[in-house]
Amino acid sequence: MREPRRAAEQAAAIEHNRRAWDRLAAEGVSLARPAVDEAFGDPRGWLGSAGSTGQAWLPARLDGLEVLCLAAGGGKHGPLYAAAGARVTVLDLSPAMLALDRAVALERRIDLEIVEGSMDNLSMFPARRFDLVVHPVSTCYVHDVRPVFREVARVTRGGGLYLSQHKSPMSLQAGLLPNDRGRYEVEHSQRPERPLPEVPPSRLRERGTREYVHTLEAIVGGICLAGFTIEDLTEPDHTRPAAESGSPAHRAAFLPPYLRILARRPAGGGAGGAIVVVDSSAP
Repeated sequence: MREPRRAAEQAAAIEHNRRAWDRLAAEGVSLARPAVDEAFGDPRGWLGSAGSTGQAWLPARLDGLEVLCLAAGGGKHGPLYAAAGARVTVLDLSPAMLALDRAVALERRIDLEIVEGSMDNLSMFPARRFDLVVHPVSTCYVHDVRPVFREVARVTRGGGLYLSQHKSPMSLQAGLLPNDRGRYEVEHSQRPERPLPEVPPSRLRERGTREYVHTLEAIVGGICLAGFTIEDLTEPDHTRPAAESGSPAHRAAFLPPYLRILARRPAGGGAGGAIVVVDSSAP
């Protein structure tokens, strides 16, 4: 795809998804529900280690760390990281999702910097500002992930962390329900020039959003090309024993829905060297 067309598709996707997430927030979908009261009793414990391979991906203490919660509006990530002691900035393209963070911050008396913007343009931040970038599932909502990773690399300090989550490309390519033989079939190209067709709402696809398949090359390779070193990659287990055929838990046994990636920005790199955790599990 030529660059002008790619840029136009990117801009159209961002604006479409801004409106879509405003609607979803107004409807109170699960991803637009703030963190529960119990989480604030022990916010650091609630956040966990972020890893699922026995390796702790997050520091034991977050006190004083500069944290960017990227494309992470909704009243969960930012408030919890701030309650755990971090200095937190939340960026999201949806004003309605950011309003949830403002409400939680006011209610809990938590300091948050809240910024409306798109994950592919972090020009409002200086280089090497953040120790940790927390990025829940959202790269599927942009047509081109390359500028996202470049921007994250630019604002990440040497040795800092980037926590980013991604929908698995194979999961997005496959149908949501099994065929009459109980098999999940690949229905979409690995490199679509256009967004995925809309499907009924489910735990795996958000109604009314514009989503794109990004290959492992685009995700894993893109993170590396941006200047990060990948240290770990997991596919979180969303299966359940005796899950009903066609349920998300049954499908996950064949098609793990998310990727979680741990990467590090090398110390002394030209754009800084923060630790970057890329987390592709469910929010």
